[in-house]
Amino acid sequence: MGSRQIPPRRVGVLGAGMVGLSTGWFLQEHGVEVTVLDRAGVAAGSSWGNAGWLTPSMAVPLPEPSVLRYGIRAVLSPSSPVYVPPTTDRTLLTFLAQFARNCTPARWQRAMQALIPLNNGALAAFEELEHGGVRARTREAEPFTAAFRTEADSRALLEEFAHIRASGQAVDFEVISGAAARRDEPALSAEIGLAVRIHGERFLDPAAYVDALAESFLARGGEIVVDEEVAHVHADANGVSIGERRFDAVVLATGARLNHLARRFGVRRIVQAGRGYSFTVKVDDLPRGPVYFPTQRLACTPLGERLRIAGMMEFRDVDAPRDPRRIGALVDQAQVLLRGAHLDQREDEWVGARPCTADGLPLIGVTTDPRVFVAGGHGMWGMTLGPVTGKLLAAQIATAERPAALDAVDPLR
Repeated sequence: MGSRQIPPRRVGVLGAGMVGLSTGWFLQEHGVEVTVLDRAGVAAGSSWGNAGWLTPSMAVPLPEPSVLRYGIRAVLSPSSPVYVPPTTDRTLLTFLAQFARNCTPARWQRAMQALIPLNNGALAAFEELEHGGVRARTREAEPFTAAFRTEADSRALLEEFAHIRASGQAVDFEVISGAAARRDEPALSAEIGLAVRIHGERFLDPAAYVDALAESFLARGGEIVVDEEVAHVHADANGVSIGERRFDAVVLATGARLNHLARRFGVRRIVQAGRGYSFTVKVDDLPRGPVYFPTQRLACTPLGERLRIAGMMEFRDVDAPRDPRRIGALVDQAQVLLRGAHLDQREDEWVGARPCTADGLPLIGVTTDPRVFVAGGHGMWGMTLGPVTGKLLAAQIATAERPAALDAVDPLR
């Protein structure tokens, strides 16, 4: 932790998504005065339109051996669940090469071991938020259904579950017939021949939950500044400056834009935008819980009276325009897999940039400057792991002691 021994009294957090606001909220638990700044607004990035799943038993490293089975031709197709547009961007090409090197069983196992301590604390951190005044609530995902057209399609998920259990993390599931799955969730089409029912997970409305977190943070004395484009963070002997504002310490939680500010403070790991798409529709029989189609990488979540349909992993610049072909690919898959979904009446079409790292692990902790911290790079698991990240990082900032759960996700690794 360097030379800083006095706990900070004022901390600035850049990023008003789930990770940044959770960090600010838990810093308040330590008596710290916190200001959160964001270039757009609360939940304006990947916290807004994602599937809203809280699935710590399934939170695994993104680079896995099965990803390499797609092949070059598949990932260059705009209809592929994993899409890499043709590019000459050297940073992206470097990221993809590093990502591919991590798609081995041994590296996946090491990364999985690093995630388990975070996964084990994930849902308890949500409970702390709600007991502490956050008015929104997570919902039990019963049922949580992973559906397949054939038994052969289910083997990849069942193998992954076996690897998760072998790593020491619990995952509770049962295999059921397609007919039983359709009785539970009539929105499943007749194409579904087999399903896996997963227990112990939760879900939420991501935008509503992050809004409630911001409301609680403000009620506890925090400040949120929006429309604040931060180009530089300057650290000197007297603290850290963001424009005219002075802080004792700063947390960089800027999602897929993390590299822009963190690189100056020794963070060399590339954080690449892994963009996901979503929209909402009316469904004749709204599912009671989340529905997942692993083969197609299609995630469906009931939100109010509508169903959010989300998916895709598109490695592309964070600010690239939305690609309508990606929405079209989601629609094409949903037409086959769902029954009674009014896919021609879509609302809330959205693209958001997940912050992905090449080794599949987040970046949480102190940088080369003992007053500058980072929290990001969670890939698809920022919603699940945001609160536990905030809790652990707040403890490190306030006490100058790094929790053991953060050892393997050191941003300077």
